[in-house]
Amino acid sequence: MQRKHPLLAGLAAAIICAMPAISSAAQLQSAYPARPIRVLIPFPAAGASDTIGRSLGEQLAAQLGQSVVVDNRPGAAGRLATEMLVHAEPDGYTLLVGGVGPLAISPAVYKKLPYQVARDFSAITMAAELINVMVINPSIGGAEGIPQFIAWSKRQPGQVRYGSSGPGQLDHLAGEFFQRLAGIQMTHVPYKGGGPALVDLVTGDIHVMFPTYVTAVPHIQSKRLRALAVTTPKRQALLPDLPAISESLPGFGVSNWNGIFAPVRTPRAISDKLFVEINKAIQAPQVKKRQNAAGIVPVGSTTSAEFAQFIREDTARWAKITLEAGIQPE
Repeated sequence: MQRKHPLLAGLAAAIICAMPAISSAAQLQSAYPARPIRVLIPFPAAGASDTIGRSLGEQLAAQLGQSVVVDNRPGAAGRLATEMLVHAEPDGYTLLVGGVGPLAISPAVYKKLPYQVARDFSAITMAAELINVMVINPSIGGAEGIPQFIAWSKRQPGQVRYGSSGPGQLDHLAGEFFQRLAGIQMTHVPYKGGGPALVDLVTGDIHVMFPTYVTAVPHIQSKRLRALAVTTPKRQALLPDLPAISESLPGFGVSNWNGIFAPVRTPRAISDKLFVEINKAIQAPQVKKRQNAAGIVPVGSTTSAEFAQFIREDTARWAKITLEAGIQPE
């Protein structure tokens, strides 16, 4: 009688043992979702993350054959909804539209957070990027571009005031990043939201801001404000006439990203299905049209691992910026 080779016998046994697990994962993936999916939105309705969540949710519902319910939970600059995901069941039925603020900036600004990104969340995929712009009051004579603005600022160190939607927000740290790379001195003026800050920029009480394009566009179109550049690392197809700040200031780049997250112990089969379906939804023409109208660019990830690595690198970068800016963790 011919004897089986020990190596081949062991391999066959391993394959047989693995078959139930493979079958179980496939069944789980095909059965999901069996009921409505809830998507947590960290900010109020009609905002950027709400637009991202609703546009993707409607498309996912059509693709998956299940309702996708958007749940706006604003509070604590996005940290309230983010914390809620920590306590959600890891079954794929609670997701989060998470952004750079609570997930990459807050870890550098706050000593104690009720969550740790790598420990508590499964990063499914990047979903979109908001376009932020550098805008100035038109009374700044001759500042038609970044080099002219930098030259104007250097002539009056410490006299230039830049506004933000609040301490530790992305537009605040973008200003800190900009002035350090440019070698200028600006005074930060924080507001309780971007709207009031833009009003003071129009009146000339402050000189410059780095808001989202969608909030600034009415003032830009009416010529009450002048847009100099986009803050993203490269030019944006939606705003082809605006250069990127990095074209005049190498090394500058601020990504106002949003992504989809699930609780950390969500089964891999479900996470993989979500990755495929969300990236498919991102490419849908109606999703692109709706987001583009709000100054949002749909952007997916090549893999979930790539997205997780991007978050780690972005978090480290914001930690460095806050340290150099002398911002003390609260």
